[in-house]
Amino acid sequence: MIAVTGATGNIGRALVHRLLAAGAPVRALTRDPQRAALPEGADVVRVPQTDPADPADPTGPASVFDGVTRVFLYAQAAHLLPAARAAGVRHVVLLSSSIIHEGADDPTHPIHIMHARVEQQLRDSGLDFTFLRPGAFATNALQYAPQIRAGHTDIRGVYADGLTAPIHEDDIAAVAERALLDTGHEGAVHRLTGPEAISNADQITAIGRATGRDLRFVETPPGEAGAELFPHVPPHMLDRLLRTFADTVGTPPEITPTVEKITGTPARTFTQWATDHTADFHN
Repeated sequence: MIAVTGATGNIGRALVHRLLAAGAPVRALTRDPQRAALPEGADVVRVPQTDPADPADPTGPASVFDGVTRVFLYAQAAHLLPAARAAGVRHVVLLSSSIIHEGADDPTHPIHIMHARVEQQLRDSGLDFTFLRPGAFATNALQYAPQIRAGHTDIRGVYADGLTAPIHEDDIAAVAERALLDTGHEGAVHRLTGPEAISNADQITAIGRATGRDLRFVETPPGEAGAELFPHVPPHMLDRLLRTFADTVGTPPEITPTVEKITGTPARTFTQWATDHTADFHN
């Protein structure tokens, strides 16, 4: 049995579908099973939201891992690690971040701190682990969806020339699938990116083409960027995140062949992602 945390998220949902299609038994952990809308073949279970005081308690968090040997773990669900270990889980595939790059990273960055802490917990746990360290998510472009759905054609954002190599969420799920089902990934660190660099302005152009709209990126000064442009970013992290975005201007992003090497299929472009997500930009 494979447990998937964050099963209703972009990556978790794609992974559940992939594992079921491969014939693997899946336990999907979610905060609200009644609204999860996951495939019938998944064993959908409510994920405990508090730290397990007693992982051996049969009515507590450990019970969600009964019969589970492998886990796909979001860093935000790290409080479940003791329960997973107590229940006999052997291998954890962690969704980490490419911001961790030994010798070339900033250990004070809040995203680094969160993921590095969980990586160390796994190293210390005695469990087999695989770290997936994706770069920019293509789904970050959904931050523009409210403006586009509202009918705007001038789309506000920061750093028009910022370059990333955004990765399709299903490509991350495809690598996670192989790490969970195949041998040889124990102890591995997989850095994941999309296949090409694209600017923020060109992302808007690609979304416009996919949706049949003539969209234009309008650069907003970072000092004027706030909750309207970054509704899901905690206020205390926004300034540091904006500085990270500033560093992408004029700096070619890391591009890795990892997706194709592991899955046998080339990573999808941002243009393909935009085509796959046209419905997200329509009312």
